[in-house]
Amino acid sequence: MSLASSSCARRVLGDSTFLTGRMNPRVQSVKPNPDYTITLVFTNGEVKRFDVKPYLHIGIFQELKDISVFNSVKPLLGSVQWGNGQDLCPDTLYMDSVPEMNLAQTVAGEKAVA
Repeated sequence: MSLASSSCARRVLGDSTFLTGRMNPRVQSVKPNPDYTITLVFTNGEVKRFDVKPYLHIGIFQELKDISVFNSVKPLLGSVQWGNGQDLCPDTLYMDSVPEMNLAQTVAGEKAVA
């Protein structure tokens, strides 16, 4: 089981929304940033930023230190995946990301409302 998968299971099982049957929003689009964060647009319209730096010293995520690999991130099945197969739990992405308050443009290139 990968780090992301086991992290997701713990996160979902420990979250009260699991008991109510509600799912967290899923990733709709993603944009890599030069500071090793990713800007995410979720299915509920929220725009949030997730910091990937804490993962960069762990196993397969070390490959993401190469900026060209990091920039290969794409949305996949409600989550994100990089070109070499690294992925993160969609619940972790939603719960551990911070809202983008002053984003000039969203991932889709539309003006954001602060």
